[in-house]
Amino acid sequence: MKKKLTQLPIWIAYFFILLFCYAAISKIFDFENFQVQIAQSPLLSAYAGFVSYAVIIIELLIVLALIFTNTKRLGLYASLGIMVAFTVYIFLILNYSEFIPCSCGGILEKMGWTEHLIFNIICILMAIAAIVVLERENERRLTHYISLMISVIITNIGIIIYLFFSSEQIMKKENNFTRRFMMHPTLEQKSLQLSDSHYYFAGYDNENIYLGNRKFPQTLLTVNKALSNQTSIRINLDNMKHPFRNLKLAVKAPYYYIHDGTVPVIFRGRLGNPKSKTISFNDAYFNQLIVLDSLHFVLRTQSSETRQFVLADLNLDADHKKLQLHPDILQKQIDGVFDIDGSFIADNFRSQLIYTYTYRNQFIVMDTDLNVQKKMNTIDTIRLAKIESKRLADGIHKMSAPPLKVNLRSAVHKNLLFNQSDLMGKHESKRAWKEASIIDVYKTDKPEYVGSFYLFKKDKHSVSDFIVTDKYLYAIINDKIIQYQFTKPITKYFTSGEAENRSKE
Repeated sequence: MKKKLTQLPIWIAYFFILLFCYAAISKIFDFENFQVQIAQSPLLSAYAGFVSYAVIIIELLIVLALIFTNTKRLGLYASLGIMVAFTVYIFLILNYSEFIPCSCGGILEKMGWTEHLIFNIICILMAIAAIVVLERENERRLTHYISLMISVIITNIGIIIYLFFSSEQIMKKENNFTRRFMMHPTLEQKSLQLSDSHYYFAGYDNENIYLGNRKFPQTLLTVNKALSNQTSIRINLDNMKHPFRNLKLAVKAPYYYIHDGTVPVIFRGRLGNPKSKTISFNDAYFNQLIVLDSLHFVLRTQSSETRQFVLADLNLDADHKKLQLHPDILQKQIDGVFDIDGSFIADNFRSQLIYTYTYRNQFIVMDTDLNVQKKMNTIDTIRLAKIESKRLADGIHKMSAPPLKVNLRSAVHKNLLFNQSDLMGKHESKRAWKEASIIDVYKTDKPEYVGSFYLFKKDKHSVSDFIVTDKYLYAIINDKIIQYQFTKPITKYFTSGEAENRSKE
């Protein structure tokens, strides 16, 4: 019996040699995938680059330590430490993580998370048994090796807990451009064939989605949210003599608005009625417009003095000055035009306005009076717009070199900003990047990155526009509307709170 006990550390050492050899080699042969999966870990996202190399190196060093007699004791303590670390990691994933990521390769890939937790606990008990027998053989004091094992266990628990909290801080507030991909947040449900690929979302209400068409700008297409019915009208303008260049539609029930900022005119019509009337003329030139109510708008215009883009308030019901400029909101970096270009959108459920810069990693949260509430960053690292522009003699700015786009387009719903990014993050799959559009999600009430997900391309076409509701994300991809259902209601999936002011769908 005593001889069997003396052989126990040897056999357990052999077991760990095989285990860590297999684990390390499988990670090496599939290293890119292993590194991507580590980057998706809620505990290790921020340290994916370091951890992916460190784990393999530590596993191979433990194997070497276990092979040689003089270092076998060190190898067993190291085996205990790393198995404790793996076990605590899995425990935190199962009990405290916002989502459970994919496996990290090796044996874990063949087991479920709970099964692997049990397997790790067994490995810990084996390591403890081997250490106790080996230390008794060497006639070391019980208190000595018990205190040493406790120190190893506590140290590794502390390391994992530190990584958990510090990684959460870095990922959510100090992100180093490492994305965290959510586990199946959306499922494709339905699609609707459109007549061409020139449609864009003009608005939505409780029942319907409204689309404009860049090629046929006087066409208003109404589609119910189930994508089962559609109707189209051709809008008649009460004045067709204007030199229109770029007519666009916006819908806020019960009205639709058709406008062309290069001509200072806004028309308004009632949904279902093709006749529209001029409600504003010569009040403002603009290049983006948001409808607040039937006679109140916010827009992006260009200052006649500085030639820079500025945000403005247009109130047609005002007794005196209808247009109020807010020149201090958009911050110039280079030319005041391209460097502050971006998308201007509204969260009607929270009475918020969001301006997301196209060429830098920032978005601005405002109330409907254009008072800045917060300035927050997207997770990429482009703080200074990487553009080159030239101002011509007539005052017009033109790009003199291809720019680096950061943010393509955004949608906002109930304190959540959904941003389509144009940059690939660290440790991401190049193949997935080529096959999908990436949507990053942020909170608008506090500086926090929530996570990211893919919207896969259709016939090599990517998302050209999208909107978000409580239950669905609707995307236009080429000549189709695709309906994606959130696997949980939006306010439950992306936040811990319950849904409020939910729209009917």
